[in-house]
Amino acid sequence: MDPVMLARIQFAATTIFHFFFVPLSIGLVLLIAIMETMYVRKGKEIYKRMAKFWGKLFLINFAVGVVTGILQEFQFGMNWSDYSRFVGDVFGAPLAVEALFAFFMESTFIGLWIFGWDRLSKRVHLLSIWLVSIGTIASAFWILAANSFMQRPVGFEINNGRAEMNDFFALISNGQLWVEFPHTVLGAFATGAFMITGISAYKLMKRQDVDFFKKSFTIAIVVGLVASLGTALYGHQQAQYLVETQPMKMAAAEGLWGKSGDPAPWTVYAHIDPKTGENSFEIKIPYLLSFLSYSEFSGEVKGMNELQAEYEQTYGPGDYIPPVRTTFWSFRIMVAAGSLMIVLGMYGAYLAWRKKLERPNKWYYRMMMWAISLPFIANTAGWIMTEIGRQPWTVFGYMRTEDSISPSVTAGQILFSLIAFTAIYAVLAAVMVYLFVKVIKKGPYAENTSDDEQSADPYGKEGYHAIS
Repeated sequence: MDPVMLARIQFAATTIFHFFFVPLSIGLVLLIAIMETMYVRKGKEIYKRMAKFWGKLFLINFAVGVVTGILQEFQFGMNWSDYSRFVGDVFGAPLAVEALFAFFMESTFIGLWIFGWDRLSKRVHLLSIWLVSIGTIASAFWILAANSFMQRPVGFEINNGRAEMNDFFALISNGQLWVEFPHTVLGAFATGAFMITGISAYKLMKRQDVDFFKKSFTIAIVVGLVASLGTALYGHQQAQYLVETQPMKMAAAEGLWGKSGDPAPWTVYAHIDPKTGENSFEIKIPYLLSFLSYSEFSGEVKGMNELQAEYEQTYGPGDYIPPVRTTFWSFRIMVAAGSLMIVLGMYGAYLAWRKKLERPNKWYYRMMMWAISLPFIANTAGWIMTEIGRQPWTVFGYMRTEDSISPSVTAGQILFSLIAFTAIYAVLAAVMVYLFVKVIKKGPYAENTSDDEQSADPYGKEGYHAIS
């Protein structure tokens, strides 16, 4: 019943659950905008149907994501008042911009997009969905600007024990932000893409609405492959940046206790014993850690024991080594999931290029159905590595986690709210899964259409025959 640990568990639970929906919204709306663009340019009704069908899933996900975000903010203010008091003057600006500009843009143009079919011109309606997409990306930017301050505090001064922003430009030009933002957003694009490819694979395997889901799969697999490769590239840049700004996090992610040696090998597997501060068994790839850290096959990386001594001199007595096992394995889970996404994306793009999607590919389609989970696994593992690896800090170098919680909130109160929030999240998850399954089962041609619409759209007839 440690209140600090309970507050951390609650923050992790609410944030991870909320982060299931955010990247999916960002990714889905981009693909919907691409599909509607193809409808406007080519004039084919099938692309309009694609935008409408996948738009239903986006709207369901967006609505649930908003609710989970509200719950997250509630627990944030309830459990972390000392932290809020310390960083409020810094966090206020990016979070206000996110709410007043980005989220307002999303909400406004979602409404125009929903009710603007056949009321707005095609180009104005298309502009609406692109502005929704831009709004979701802008929201991510401002949220990550706040998070980047926690990782690398810049643009502020300490006044009366509180951080007060004195350079807004420094906040939005933070180097941490500009390696974290593209990595996160590209991961979100991949999340939406793999959701569409997974559902399309299921439908193709069942031979339902083949032409519709073949086109959906083709668009999504290209976006998913490009986004996965981009995520890996910016992840590499982010790791190099962290070697300089948060070397303890990277040392923990590598299970590196002493100096790595030069050149530094990358540890594939390690049996880590935090009590003794050593690894009893390791499997390593020579040279790779040097390359990951410096883009060349030479260079030494500091270990946790050396960094612990340096941190004690800088920040005073204390344990500055984060939970090593969690940081180590979350990093590898993220890398493994991302690598598998790239492999599956390359093979799917090959099938689409060779026009082999209609042929029996049941083993691949089954893998793509399960691959829906891969971006969520990678996103969650990456977030855990980022936040756990920063411990014992909430604001690196300035405020520790144990000093950040609300002093007047008891462990029992936190436990009660944790149970209550978990129950609410379980209900929301069940509702969302039910609605997703309902929409997917009905398919893209479930709406009643006039005879004229069906005759003008040959894909509509094909779809109805497939469903029946």
